[in-house]
Amino acid sequence: MSPLQIPIDAITSRFGDRFNSVRSQSLGSRFANLRPVSEFFDFKRISKPANFGEVQSRVNYNLSYFSSNYVVVFVMLSIYSLLTNPILLFVIILVTVSLYGIGKLEGRDLELGVARFNTSQLYTGLLIIAVPLGLYGSPITTALWLIGATGVTVFGHAAFMDKPIENAFSEEAV
Repeated sequence: MSPLQIPIDAITSRFGDRFNSVRSQSLGSRFANLRPVSEFFDFKRISKPANFGEVQSRVNYNLSYFSSNYVVVFVMLSIYSLLTNPILLFVIILVTVSLYGIGKLEGRDLELGVARFNTSQLYTGLLIIAVPLGLYGSPITTALWLIGATGVTVFGHAAFMDKPIENAFSEEAV
């Protein structure tokens, strides 16, 4: 079985050099730099930034330092949003299982008793069922909620989490 390949180049190539480190890492090494929970939730380092320049500095530092933790936050919020929207979860599972099942037919017809369906009829039937159910499951609302919740959580954490003391002194010396 081949490892999971995500086409990150197609997503990040439009953003310039900012995401070069993301493109060059495999999925396994991406989570190798996952920071411990005690460091991610270090309440001693939470403080109100003095000005907008400090907010920018903290966000720039924390986005790169805690990047794997922020991906985990996004995944957890994604799972939460699907578990709280059972219709959308059902549609995703229905489409996934149906496409897998149609693919397993390998172009042959599906025979159900007296009825016989070819693959184009199966795909059309799936489309007729999945699109209205999918629209009823409100995927756009769920995606917008996910973007907003992730943005507030990640940028809130990045803005209020102070840099480590050793890092603050190294910046002033430059």
